[in-house]
Amino acid sequence: MEDSEWTRELVTCLGKQPQLIQLKELCRGRKIPPEYRHEVWKIALNVVGKPDALAMWDGMLDTEEQDVLKEDCVTQASKLKLLEEDEDEVARDMEGLITFYCKSKSQKYRSSSGLVELLSPFIALELSLSEVYNCLYSMLSRCIPRECYRDGTPFHLFRQLLQYHDPQLCSFLDSRKIPPDTYAQKWLRGLFVATCEMDVIRAMWDIYFLEADPYFVFYLMLVIVMNAKDQILELSSKNRSIIIDMISNFPSQLGVEDIEDFCTLAQYYASITPQSYRMDFQPYLFSTKPLMNNGCLSTLCLQVSITEFLEATSSKSDIHFFLVDCRPAEQYNNGHLPTAFHLDANLMLQAPTEFSTAIEALFSVQQQAIDAGASAGGDHLCFIGSGREAEDQYVNMVVANFLQRGTHFVSIASGGYHAIHEAVASDLSNNLVDHNSKNCIVCNPDSVLSSEDESGEISNELSATPDSPKGGIVEKLSTSLRSRGANVKERFGKLMSENQTKLSDRHVSSADKIGRRYRDGVNLDIFSIEDNEDTGSSDDESRHEAVNIDTWKKRRDVIKAFPCSEISASGHMFSSYMLLTSASLLVLREIVERPGWATVHSRPHLSSIVKITSKRKHPDLITFRYGTANGDDLRITGAQKFLMPNSKNATKVIKETIMNNVDE
Repeated sequence: MEDSEWTRELVTCLGKQPQLIQLKELCRGRKIPPEYRHEVWKIALNVVGKPDALAMWDGMLDTEEQDVLKEDCVTQASKLKLLEEDEDEVARDMEGLITFYCKSKSQKYRSSSGLVELLSPFIALELSLSEVYNCLYSMLSRCIPRECYRDGTPFHLFRQLLQYHDPQLCSFLDSRKIPPDTYAQKWLRGLFVATCEMDVIRAMWDIYFLEADPYFVFYLMLVIVMNAKDQILELSSKNRSIIIDMISNFPSQLGVEDIEDFCTLAQYYASITPQSYRMDFQPYLFSTKPLMNNGCLSTLCLQVSITEFLEATSSKSDIHFFLVDCRPAEQYNNGHLPTAFHLDANLMLQAPTEFSTAIEALFSVQQQAIDAGASAGGDHLCFIGSGREAEDQYVNMVVANFLQRGTHFVSIASGGYHAIHEAVASDLSNNLVDHNSKNCIVCNPDSVLSSEDESGEISNELSATPDSPKGGIVEKLSTSLRSRGANVKERFGKLMSENQTKLSDRHVSSADKIGRRYRDGVNLDIFSIEDNEDTGSSDDESRHEAVNIDTWKKRRDVIKAFPCSEISASGHMFSSYMLLTSASLLVLREIVERPGWATVHSRPHLSSIVKITSKRKHPDLITFRYGTANGDDLRITGAQKFLMPNSKNATKVIKETIMNNVDE
């Protein structure tokens, strides 16, 4: 649809006072014309037709903090690039509106409240003072969480979201004692007004208001921090205050042209995050009632409700969980979900070697389940305990271990097995495997199993046929690990070889090599969103080949080796090396658990590189685009993105090598 035609449709829609969902759909991917912004904002904030609240105000500017408020309003008005006579009027209007708001809410004004900043973007819009006040009041109620102060609840939630999506970066900031409240208070309480240009703010708020999601700001914050990961990690030797100042100012780098992709990526992260936290945090962030004992603050990581987990397993959700049951073997053997992988938490302290082997097994089984398209396969690890606090302390230790390893997408099932048992209580025999009411800890909390009973259960489970509904990949392999006294390594190897044969038809054959080698994508920007598959070579086996980095850097065909960070489809950065040969680029992704080793993640041929670009504001962010060129006809078929120190010298060598190949 042409812009002029779309504008006419927008005007018609606004005249009918549409529902927010209709307006959101109409404006998707479009820039709101400035002359219609005030109408869109009023509908999005639900203030159309609201009464004139200012009619109740006596006009008195007599609060105890009036002098501070007046000074803040004058300072903010001077930043709006208005005429001098207009500055004075705007400052007076802002002072009056905020005075009335504080009086009506019986609040004391504080400069740290962000009220002055929040009011600024409404200035110069075609709104009456009463409409401006109604918009401000609505925004404060709908969009700004409570406790935007030091150690406030919003920052605990943000840390959990950051840990979920990038535990390495979260751990780095934790180790430097840099919690989110040290750098993100201004972002959150003023929706970035204090750090961004006004035209950027208005473009951002166009999307933010239409999103109508009070948690959307957390994902905007997440994108900012995660996309600056490489810059943050490079500051490891810097003073703490320098790191905080640098992170605090990251939003100032945003331009109007970045906003659409910036918000799109925030929407993407929201879509791949479990949603249970919304209900957990809602009373503490967006309620007017005083609450005590905020249990959300004491959780080790994001919690997932059993309802959400079961719904994600049975529906076409963007999130696919891999359930890890950490209860003792005797509990697991007397009732568990069919898709649960058993990892006895007690192994961590009682048999560390077996615990390490079991973790290797877990990751291998998870990958097999994902490759096989099994319902139990998913990138998101959800750990479950018994639901009894004393026992689940060991589960927390296991979860902490995975977080220390830098494992992404780690959560805990809220309520544990007890909650699962209640959720499926209507049909326990079909919903749970091996449920034994006599020994089940929910049906009979005082039950105790003998070692003979336990071993008998294991023997029976291993005799299940592969085609049994309860004998899938995850079930068979986790069964082999549940006995603490068993030789885990030997039994795991045997079962892996059995299941490898069954999954062999899923492997890439030689005929597959002509398929798509790289992720499709044309417009990759600094805030880009790509599809869910990692960019890699067309051959899965070579993509996962483990190699010694130093050995490969010294290969005779390697012209130059460049350290870099590859940016994956999910927005994460992975420490990597790019090796240039006369024919191709070899991208090695470092293996965190094996220092000095890496996987061969991709090996594009130089002839497939049709364009190498960088951002003017971010020259070290390099995008390689692949495809074919026929004269002026350029067909892009895929792309990869890297953060590369001294990128100018690196790309120069790569381009020269490509040109030498062309000349030859």
